[in-house]
Amino acid sequence: MKSKVLIYETDDRTLQTLRSFFGPRKDFSAEFVETPESLRERVSQGKGEETVCLVAADALSKIKPSKFGCLLLPLISRAPGLGIRKAIRHGAENYLLSPFHAEDLEYKITTALERRKTMERLRDEADALQAIIDLTYLVTSTLDPQEIFYLIVKKVSEIIPVTRCSIIRVDSDRNRADVVATFENPEVKSIRLDLRRYPEIKKALTSRRPVIINDVTTDPVMKKVRNIIFPLGIRSIIVIPIVFHEEVIGTLFLRTSRAGYSFSDREIKLCHAVANVSANALYNAFLFEKIEDEKLRLEKLAITDYLTGAYNIRYFYHRIREEFSRSQRHGLNLSCLMLDIDFFKKINDEYGHRTGDVVLREFAQVLTRHTRKSDVLARYGGEEFIMLLPQTSERGAIAKAEAIRAYIESYRFNKLKGKRRLTVSIGVSRFPGKRITNTGDLITLADHALYTAKKKGRNQVVVCKQ
Repeated sequence: MKSKVLIYETDDRTLQTLRSFFGPRKDFSAEFVETPESLRERVSQGKGEETVCLVAADALSKIKPSKFGCLLLPLISRAPGLGIRKAIRHGAENYLLSPFHAEDLEYKITTALERRKTMERLRDEADALQAIIDLTYLVTSTLDPQEIFYLIVKKVSEIIPVTRCSIIRVDSDRNRADVVATFENPEVKSIRLDLRRYPEIKKALTSRRPVIINDVTTDPVMKKVRNIIFPLGIRSIIVIPIVFHEEVIGTLFLRTSRAGYSFSDREIKLCHAVANVSANALYNAFLFEKIEDEKLRLEKLAITDYLTGAYNIRYFYHRIREEFSRSQRHGLNLSCLMLDIDFFKKINDEYGHRTGDVVLREFAQVLTRHTRKSDVLARYGGEEFIMLLPQTSERGAIAKAEAIRAYIESYRFNKLKGKRRLTVSIGVSRFPGKRITNTGDLITLADHALYTAKKKGRNQVVVCKQ
């Protein structure tokens, strides 16, 4: 690629020398302009090009080099002392002094371009290092994997011009892939992908190594999907596995793509560095999430009856104290149902205890379907269950109990295969009441009412007498 040289000079002898020098050159593309304004316009039009401006020292005050944004070499063809002072005053790092020699011209222009490339490379490396430092700080400041996903793609899009950047999660059996973060939209948490349309991800998944597609129109990996990708204008794609200790974390991939030109080695290394920096933070986040899930599971086990899945009686006692205190403070109704499956011993004797356990579990599930979020259902012991009904009057409790009793009477339990139907007896108590001063009274009176229901023939609801 030719380096662009823009020249503004008013001295005829200098112009003749420069035309003679640049005329036969194939490594420089020289253009002579007639005014400082024309020079500024041509510089603004040539963004991204390697451009050197040779400018008469007398014109430096008109051009204002500090705001010029171009590699500038002043031409000093007369009054050397004055010209050098002007060049220094305007911040020029080098200059060309008449008479101009071909070797000196070539050396200083080439050196200036190389120096500029080096400075740009160092600046890019400094920016990349700062980006990695920033990302390290950001991803280690949270234990939310979803937040880390978005921070990664956002940071990549800030430091590398990309058309798309996303994190892809592939499930363990490799049949499902989802976009879990994309810099275009922070709200995206799951977009299903058809892996058949993403051969570059499949290759990265198989090889567990980065996949670099420099040109989708020629790379054999993209052959089957070329007609799909081409209309999108995407030219290059990078897919990098996010790996921790030789393990692809959740099979995650950083996928970036762009239109127009391929990724540079620096950009590829930077994407790799981002993936490496993110891996440890993501691993910690996943580990924390796993621990939290296990903690919740253990907490649930601690308050749940292992057989039926209903709350255990210890948790029930905890909740009834809370609800009883609340009812006392605010003058609210609090009802309690004590339920017992009629003749359950016959089920165990006829079908066996394993079948009895299954029936108990199904019975608890039926009761759960008749339970509000505010209600508390617990296994009291054996085939007995207890249900707490906050802010429920005696009338409401009776209606709930009757609905349960009628439903159980008509319900066909799977393990009994329609040969036998169950019935349930229910005792009801309600606070406030004359005989109830504490939580023990509320439970005891519900239990007494249940005993009365059993004594009166079962399959009925009895309310305790206040």
